[in-house]
Amino acid sequence: MTETNDLVLVERNGHAATVILNRPEKLNALNKAMWVQLGEAMQALHHDEDLRCIVLRGAGDKAMGPGADIKEFETERANAAQAAEYGAIMHTAMASIGDCRHPVVAMIKGLCIGGALELSLMCDLRICGASSRFGIPINRLGLVMSYPEIEALIATVGRSTALEILYEGRVFGAEEALAKGLVNRIVADDEVEGEVGETVARICAGAPLVNRWHKAFANRIARGIHEGQPLDPSEAADGFACFDTADFNEGYQAFVEKRSPVFKGQ
Repeated sequence: MTETNDLVLVERNGHAATVILNRPEKLNALNKAMWVQLGEAMQALHHDEDLRCIVLRGAGDKAMGPGADIKEFETERANAAQAAEYGAIMHTAMASIGDCRHPVVAMIKGLCIGGALELSLMCDLRICGASSRFGIPINRLGLVMSYPEIEALIATVGRSTALEILYEGRVFGAEEALAKGLVNRIVADDEVEGEVGETVARICAGAPLVNRWHKAFANRIARGIHEGQPLDPSEAADGFACFDTADFNEGYQAFVEKRSPVFKGQ
């Protein structure tokens, strides 16, 4: 099933969904309407109980995205007040990916620059083609990366590497991106969709409640424990709630019976 929403498409295939940035004639350059539609699409998928994994990608094979639609700056981001309003929309969309309870995999082909790279950083896994290109050359425009984006970059690659990427503003290849920790895996360009498909299948084969818990735990650790905010008792108890689920009983019985488990998310 495919839902058409102009600049963002949502395709469903069983327990998986693919969210597509859909401006191939502009290499999927991000404009205000795309940010809005992306946030709305991801928030809707967040509440889908039957979903187990989401793929985020750009339309076509040339780019996940080259970054922002520069033509919008004159009308939508011409001053600090406009930029703050626009930034709030961007940050809502980004948070809708990072806070989505389902695993999110970025499928990267071709250019993954600026805002497209920022979106991929909000995903849980990133798989790219060998010819993919990465970078955040915004200092060439006199622009800064604001707090939510730079937080995600530092969380992924560390402070020094994040500043290297921002200071130098270089566009670099997939092997360097892997070495920096920007991507999890590189495959041949014509194998990207197959590799992502196999990854999604493995994720969907696992207990969906467990995957959601693991994402929530990882987010909680990243956002608080290292800052001296220990878990409260109810959060700590979440680490054992899985033992009361039907999926745990199914997984245990399947292991004993030497068969593949069939999880229902219950």
